[in-house]
Amino acid sequence: MEGIFVSLQSCVVDLSEYRPQVKIPFFEKLPSAVFVRGVSGGTLQQVITRLNVLHMLSMLGVKIYNDVRAIERTVDKAMTSFLLRSHGVNTPATWVCESKAQAQAIRLTAANNNQLLVIKPLFGSQGLGVSKLSVGEILPVPMQQFVDGVYYLQQLIESPMIDGKVAPHDYRIFVINGKVVAAMKRVGNSWINNVAAGGRCEVVDADGVLAELALAAASALNIDYCGVDIIQATSGEYSVLEVNSMPAWRGLQSVAEINIAQLLADDFLSKI
Repeated sequence: MEGIFVSLQSCVVDLSEYRPQVKIPFFEKLPSAVFVRGVSGGTLQQVITRLNVLHMLSMLGVKIYNDVRAIERTVDKAMTSFLLRSHGVNTPATWVCESKAQAQAIRLTAANNNQLLVIKPLFGSQGLGVSKLSVGEILPVPMQQFVDGVYYLQQLIESPMIDGKVAPHDYRIFVINGKVVAAMKRVGNSWINNVAAGGRCEVVDADGVLAELALAAASALNIDYCGVDIIQATSGEYSVLEVNSMPAWRGLQSVAEINIAQLLADDFLSKI
């Protein structure tokens, strides 16, 4: 079986004939399955069109991996947080609103509860656009280039010390078909621990509370495979920060013994 890389924006929805068609470059007929490795950003109309291409392919009998509904749930941080809470999965206190006045009120309440906040783009990855809100700092007005008109505010979780030193860190747990296959600790150079932001990878055991929390998160999102980001607070409590439906695994593979790409390919092919 041969795999061919195609960009979603190269596909054409053709509704000129009696039966609807989605035309994909290099394919005379539709493939049996599609492995989605990314949905590139763009305008709202562009992103919706790319997701709709996946929806339409699914309706035409093409297996989508991950399922497009799972991709939609995880690309939107607010929906991810909502589903985690709805299924009893521990996650940091989170608020989402459009009004600056409401955001200021949320921030005041958080300050009264001794909670520091971070502000994140609703759609984003690799730690890009994430900012810590210092006490007394002026709250930014949402702008197109910043948070696209929405305040996604989340409690900042301070990591416990390592060897007596302040060392911000979190965990990436990789789940495939309801099983934890690999896990790593990401130790950051700053309070952001993403590998893309310079985080250092260290292998950890993929079991215990980390595995239980990751599996609960994957179940809450009803997803084929995912990378679950988990952080431990100074109190010892673990919380799920994000669930990634199109995770990179280069950093994890650098410390993991198993072949992650092969496990994904095997699971993908088993579902065709």
